[in-house]
Amino acid sequence: MKKDLISLKVSTGTYKDFLSIFRDYATFRKSSYTCVANVHMLIEAYNDDTFASVVNNADIITPDGMPLAKGLELIYGKKQDRVAGMDLLPDLLKISEKQNLKVFFYGGTQEMLNQTKNYCKKEYPLLDIAGMISPPFRSLTLEEEKGYIERINSSDANFVFVALGCPKQEKWMAAMKGKINACMIGIGGALPVMIGMQKRAPKWMQTTSLEWLFRFAQEPKRLFKRYFYTNSLFLFLFTKEYLKTKLKIFNS
Repeated sequence: MKKDLISLKVSTGTYKDFLSIFRDYATFRKSSYTCVANVHMLIEAYNDDTFASVVNNADIITPDGMPLAKGLELIYGKKQDRVAGMDLLPDLLKISEKQNLKVFFYGGTQEMLNQTKNYCKKEYPLLDIAGMISPPFRSLTLEEEKGYIERINSSDANFVFVALGCPKQEKWMAAMKGKINACMIGIGGALPVMIGMQKRAPKWMQTTSLEWLFRFAQEPKRLFKRYFYTNSLFLFLFTKEYLKTKLKIFNS
């Protein structure tokens, strides 16, 4: 079930529910895509109707960021697990290894994919990696796009983990729905964190909605404008929506 949160229709349920759905999609190679949503994605969708349509047409939109999970709880009055890409990726690789599901990695540099391959060999020795593609950092030609689609489909991949970054990966997955026969998940920055190229925030920062602060401390110049703007706008929009909801309840 999806519930409205400002500009997104976020999927709800327990973390285990999400894992079960992903496993089923992958097993049957359902052509589907999942957006792992945080505050940045929500504000991007708020500012761009076309991008909002791309995200909201996804089969699943997980509440990746703690602010989204807590926001759903406050507005709808029901506990919502955080379903973060940094947790999903290793858990889905474990499931894939155990159930003989093939995985494909699309996106990132060749160096990142090489490190991913080495990491998976060590941590998931029985995992079947169907393939990896590091696409060029430009628009693909029709021939290149067709070639990638054929390569992924011919590999019989069950999962396609897409690491192109937001909003590029969401737009790519939306364009590939109905063309790629697999469960596509936009994992963004979860891949470099998993393989050790970047660090993840301590657990206490994850559970107190401060993971953004940890990332900001690592890349202050790049993230200052984004976090100052997106976080401030999110707080304003959420407060407005929360008060509107409470006013409705009060007047009913």
